[in-house]
Amino acid sequence: MDGKIFAISGMSCANCAARIEKNLCQSDGIQSAVVNFALAELSVSHDPAVIPEEQIVKIIKELGYGVILPEPVGELTFGVRGLHCASCVNTLESRLTEHPAITTAIVNLAAETGFVTFDPQQLGTADIFAIVHAAGYTPVELHGSETAQNDDLRSQRNWLIFSILASLPIMFTMGLHTNRAAMQLNLLLATMVQFSAGLTFYRGAWSALKNRSTNMDVLVALGTSAAYFYSLAAYFGLLGPHREVFFETSAMLIAFIRLGKYLEARARGKASEALKKLLHLQADKATLVTEQGEQEVPASIIRVGDVVMVRAGGIIPVDGEVLEGSGAVNESMVTGESLPVLKRPGDAVSGATISTNGVLRIRATRIGEATLLAQIIKMVREAQGDKAPIQKFADTISAWFVPVVILLSAATFFIWYALLSRDFLTAFRFAISVLVIACPCAMGLATPTAIMVGSGIALRRGILVKRGSALETISRLHVLLLDKTGTLTRGTPELTDLLPVSQSVDPDKLLACLAAAEAYSTHPLAEAALTSALNAGIKPGKAEDFVERGGFGVTCRYEGCQLAVGNERLMSELGISLTPLAKKVSDLTAAGKSLVFVAAEQTLVGVAAFADSLKPGSVKAVAELRRMGITTCMITGDHADVAAIVAQQTGVDTFEAEVLPERKRDVVKEYQKRGLTVGMVGDGINDAPALALADTGIAIGGGTDVAKETGDIVLMRSDLMDVVRAIAIGRATLTKIKQNLFWALFYNILGIPVAAGLLSGYGVTLKPEYAGLAMAFSSVSVVLNSLLLKKIEKTV
Repeated sequence: MDGKIFAISGMSCANCAARIEKNLCQSDGIQSAVVNFALAELSVSHDPAVIPEEQIVKIIKELGYGVILPEPVGELTFGVRGLHCASCVNTLESRLTEHPAITTAIVNLAAETGFVTFDPQQLGTADIFAIVHAAGYTPVELHGSETAQNDDLRSQRNWLIFSILASLPIMFTMGLHTNRAAMQLNLLLATMVQFSAGLTFYRGAWSALKNRSTNMDVLVALGTSAAYFYSLAAYFGLLGPHREVFFETSAMLIAFIRLGKYLEARARGKASEALKKLLHLQADKATLVTEQGEQEVPASIIRVGDVVMVRAGGIIPVDGEVLEGSGAVNESMVTGESLPVLKRPGDAVSGATISTNGVLRIRATRIGEATLLAQIIKMVREAQGDKAPIQKFADTISAWFVPVVILLSAATFFIWYALLSRDFLTAFRFAISVLVIACPCAMGLATPTAIMVGSGIALRRGILVKRGSALETISRLHVLLLDKTGTLTRGTPELTDLLPVSQSVDPDKLLACLAAAEAYSTHPLAEAALTSALNAGIKPGKAEDFVERGGFGVTCRYEGCQLAVGNERLMSELGISLTPLAKKVSDLTAAGKSLVFVAAEQTLVGVAAFADSLKPGSVKAVAELRRMGITTCMITGDHADVAAIVAQQTGVDTFEAEVLPERKRDVVKEYQKRGLTVGMVGDGINDAPALALADTGIAIGGGTDVAKETGDIVLMRSDLMDVVRAIAIGRATLTKIKQNLFWALFYNILGIPVAAGLLSGYGVTLKPEYAGLAMAFSSVSVVLNSLLLKKIEKTV
């Protein structure tokens, strides 16, 4: 099955969307068709061999709507090996975006991944990988990236051990300059280290220079080469008699930098462990039920429609629907909900969740990349690859960092040797120390490592961060707009009162008219009306000329009578007087109930009242948001009196009532024009435009198809306290980013002058090898500081 998204024009109401869905779903070869009226988009899953894309377009056009074919856009996320610092990131991004078919390129140093959007008609995966290779880096398919990462870590460990073992004899014999055998051994060992363990720095430097850029490898290669080749020339007497040889400097420098890089790689692996745990959740095996009986097969061969058996303790291999059996399922790995959820026939289940008891027969509804777990993995990767706005600061500095350090190194040598008339070797060592102590890596790792850890913490709480930059944006929120229905309230209202306008109106007939009119609507109040009618034994009749108007209600013809069912705005527009029920309407409104009026042939015949209770955590969540200094504003389409009661119950700062769907976007814009950072929390289709426009859109109750959710953050549970947790995680993440950037800048600002000998008058100097060790550990310290974010997991 292929999935396609089309832009639809010409829809005037939700009924148009339902009409398109109905006609498409009747066609052979179409598995599903969902129209998002708010976004004017059609998402369709079809078999191109049965019904091609052109036929789908023809069906829609015959219904009287316009269709805009999707632009071919390809996306590719891949692993990258050979990234050493922020300059490498800038180099690779520049090389990728130079190609006219690539529109976006984001490289993540901490995760060692690349993400590109491109035109698949001009470019393929192999072409993109060729560009990466040409830039001097190694691309890796993501499904094998963890293995490659482990191999890389093992290789780094082995080179570290080798460089340390080779450097130790040099350290122990470095004072024996008159012992020819000791000097020969030092020369041999230093040469082995320089052109084996140190070869990676030459490769990296050559790749950078070939691409007309500079990186950390250039600094290390210059520093180690200067020390090694000076010692080599001195050893053979090319610099005159009695010149000092210091092979230990180049060898120990490489060993120390290797040590730092190994520890950094270990720490970076811990930062991305949330994603690794997700990957390990995927089931390898499945019990397939066939006519011949049960058969254990690889989970990868399960197809949509297949039936699988899952016993207690087993992992559900695919997304599906329970056909037979019942039992509790642990969904904590995808929703963050710790308590198992009881599943019965007809209930949906997600792949990678665990059956804790009972036996379930499940029909597969989504497999492979379409499953909830696959969607989450894809979004986590994209979020961790996204660049937060604050990262631009680090990128700007990194672009100029290495050339400036080389100039400072040259200036250091010139000042000490030419101006201060110190001996050549002293000036030379100071210059080398400046080269190797400078660290662009720490700045490159400051933001992505913190985002990786922060998004991982959020994920374990059932908070799916779709864009890593949202963690920074949500931490700066000034105003949070809260949709009432489904966000502050349960979103499942119940019919509490049905009042005929007079005794001459039959209550059952009134309920039948209400049910007939609401039968095609997806509004929560409409569903509540239908449920009440069915419970009363009234089956909805067939309505004709059905028209639904968002924020007003519906009109239709039922049993030859023209009906209007909706709110006070609809009645007012149609000129229908509400006076006969004015007193009762006032009492119901004062009680905080939502009202739906029923009129027949321009005459009011009754009113239905619905009540929607608050969610258990709404009051506490609003109080916490206010304590955080965030202004809360409730938005609802309900009457002002109803909204005022809910606002008072929840404690929000302000509210807007009788808001039409398009008005929600305007409210977001109004706050943004005042220079405020605005967040929007909602769960309905009417919230999609506002969620998309807000600085941070938060979709609550993501369900099983998170890819279709509009917003930067998706809350897998319908718990408003998760909004508070998301903000707390965002603030903690931003604090860590600022700490990391401060440390990276402070280290370089302090370290470079010390390495240049500025404090030598006080007896404080730094040998080149120890300068290299300091450089290596500055990166490790940034990663370790990011890992300290995990401490907040116990408090959110």
